[in-house]
Amino acid sequence: MTRILVLGATGDQGHPLLTRLIAAGMTPVAALRNPQALAGTEFADVETVAADIYDEASMVAAAKGMDAIAAHLPFVFDRDLAQQMGANIAAAGKANGVKRIVFHTSCHIADEDIGSPAMDGRRDIIKAIAGSGCEWAIIESRVFMDNMIRSWNKPGIVNKGVFAYPAKPDLRISWICLDDVAAFMVEALANSDLPSGRYRVGGPEALVGDEVAATLSEVAGKQIVFKSLTPDDFASAMSLLVTGSPDVKPASIYDGMAQFYRWYNAQPVSPLVVAPEEMAKHFKHKPASLAEWAARQDWNDPRDPALATRLAGMAR
Repeated sequence: MTRILVLGATGDQGHPLLTRLIAAGMTPVAALRNPQALAGTEFADVETVAADIYDEASMVAAAKGMDAIAAHLPFVFDRDLAQQMGANIAAAGKANGVKRIVFHTSCHIADEDIGSPAMDGRRDIIKAIAGSGCEWAIIESRVFMDNMIRSWNKPGIVNKGVFAYPAKPDLRISWICLDDVAAFMVEALANSDLPSGRYRVGGPEALVGDEVAATLSEVAGKQIVFKSLTPDDFASAMSLLVTGSPDVKPASIYDGMAQFYRWYNAQPVSPLVVAPEEMAKHFKHKPASLAEWAARQDWNDPRDPALATRLAGMAR
């Protein structure tokens, strides 16, 4: 596959995907509402096409001449909107005869509704893609290591030695970095023998919060401790940081995150664990351990390393 229509190219998850696609010799084409959105970033030379994920005609037009579609999609809190996204991606693939659609869910997907429109809507998107008539692969990641270096987390780790997260103390998570998610997506695009289906991916270790903090301490060369937050306290802190108010509005991204982690924490067996041997049955790529990923980060600088590129894209 050569030409890949990339949805969600301007975000934190899209950047590693663009890099991995180029390294693999593929040609990413970023589908953007504003085709100039990458102009101020390191991806300024990436080809773009105007598209609106909520408009079927524009999606069909954007996918013309594409061999495949690779999608990172925003979380929405209205299932009708999720269904619309899924239907439009499926229509774009079907109308243009694309060989494969690869969708990264950005979270665990439960088998049944959990009362979270953001997660439940993901299953609606999967259903639409599976019914498109195209080959398809759903990459279901766990939780991102990169969350530790975002502006809502990294300053606490660097300046206070505290890794605060809405996971109960015994919740095991197969943390995975976004570069490895991108690698799995590219392999799904490149491997024509990969059967259509859903594939859970995660890092090689399932760690609780104290184990994460111990690894960060060793790599950073300073003591870092884990602080288990309630999902509601976490959402309130996120809202305060971004909006200036601790009040979490219904159907906001902060409310959605709280819903996710309330459900994760309530399960008798962690849904955020992936067996490496299961991934190895389908993929050659070996994801990085937390220590390997952490060694690539600067734990003396509290700034989010992806912020400048992200803001440059948003400014246009």
